[in-house]
Amino acid sequence: MANTTSAQKAVRQIARRTAVNKSRRTKVRSTLRVVEEAIDSGDQTAAKAALAIAEPTMMKAVSKGVYHKNTAARKISRLSGRVKALAKK
Repeated sequence: MANTTSAQKAVRQIARRTAVNKSRRTKVRSTLRVVEEAIDSGDQTAAKAALAIAEPTMMKAVSKGVYHKNTAARKISRLSGRVKALAKK
């Protein structure tokens, strides 16, 4: 357990920040899952709509420090490529 007042405050801040980041990470994963399910079902319009929601959610998580910028860019790039590939089927 933390001994000093400042260390106790740091513990409280870390716990609060962890809870917020966990919530943000869960929201991102949920939106990405919706895109994946739409891609798997083969419905391009639903996949495009889900991707339009997932992309800003992912980038907001990046701006809050939950994900690295390149990780988000890679995930969005791969998903958008898969959504575009649905049109060719």
